[in-house]
Amino acid sequence: MLHSYTASMRDANRLMDLSGQTDFLQKLQKTFAVAMIDAAFAPLTVQVPKARKPRDAPVNTVVRGLGSTIKQVRAAQSRVPMPLTRSPVPEITPRIPAQAQYLTRKHRSVAGSRGYRLYLPVGRPNGLILMLHGCNQTPDDFALGTHMNALAEKYGIVLAYPEQTRRNSPACCWNWFKPGHQMRGMGEPAILASLTRKLMREFGLGRDRVFVAGLSAGGAMAAILADVYPDIFSAAGVHSGFARGAASGVVSAVSAMRSGGTSTGIAPVIASKSCPVRRIIFQGEDDRTVHPSNAAQIVAAEVGNDVTPDKVAKRTVRGRDYCKSDFTNCDGAVQIELWMIEGSGHAWSGGRAAGSYTDTKGPDASAQMIRFFMANSA
Repeated sequence: MLHSYTASMRDANRLMDLSGQTDFLQKLQKTFAVAMIDAAFAPLTVQVPKARKPRDAPVNTVVRGLGSTIKQVRAAQSRVPMPLTRSPVPEITPRIPAQAQYLTRKHRSVAGSRGYRLYLPVGRPNGLILMLHGCNQTPDDFALGTHMNALAEKYGIVLAYPEQTRRNSPACCWNWFKPGHQMRGMGEPAILASLTRKLMREFGLGRDRVFVAGLSAGGAMAAILADVYPDIFSAAGVHSGFARGAASGVVSAVSAMRSGGTSTGIAPVIASKSCPVRRIIFQGEDDRTVHPSNAAQIVAAEVGNDVTPDKVAKRTVRGRDYCKSDFTNCDGAVQIELWMIEGSGHAWSGGRAAGSYTDTKGPDASAQMIRFFMANSA
């Protein structure tokens, strides 16, 4: 896809032959590159920006030269799978109980900074979950859709909702597909790890009560954090996400979305016996944005391709059939839970209609994640 885009831009440059307009062409190239990335990673209708004519170039010449490029961008957008759920709703602030707090904060670190929402339950904190939203979502939208605040109040859990911005990603996606954001000590993983450490100190929480969860791009980043920071997180919830290393750029990311990720040669993480990270994985079998095979690849990355589940249960909840597979460690404790949900698309299972990318049917992913996180410390 990027090869054809580059060729089209080369042809456009030749046709226009705008001597002295190098800066203008570079700006146009950047604009169209952003449009293609936005189309690939945001399963929403994306409109192509209209090109502005240069002050000293004829309008007709510019339009003719860019015609083929615009067609390439629009063709790329048409090939991106559309979501099975409705578009994001207008921003609404979640309601909270009296005496609970829902704060807006900013975290700064050597690796970078991010704003975040912080939910503080009424009672003494008993745990911490880092909640990572998906593309074109915000912390408030994610909180509404997952209804995680209500559950956090029940169990005394602090919730941190970091916010990705359009400055860092056109569609507000966590950059899970870039090698610079898949390693320890650098990029977004380093920022998120620094934030988590800060909150651990603030609330006096140890690793056995610290978790991470996310949806789509956020789920992929949750998987990365579980791999590269096992000393911080004791368990991770990955909903409709990807295994670390499933992609190493735009082209391989689109391939992972459409047909499943493959190994990209990224350095593997050697699991620490002293710090095992448990994982609970949810995936809709009718997901047309993130291919369902990515869920199995997350499991394989942890336990290998030849390992079979120790227990399989098939049930139905609110009209959704699902299959839950348990993978245990050498001590017999459940290390991984894999939930495959029939009839569900790219949406948080059992979520609330107030938020975007939710499926109100099926097992409640939020409740099950908290149950899995809090049932037994690693």
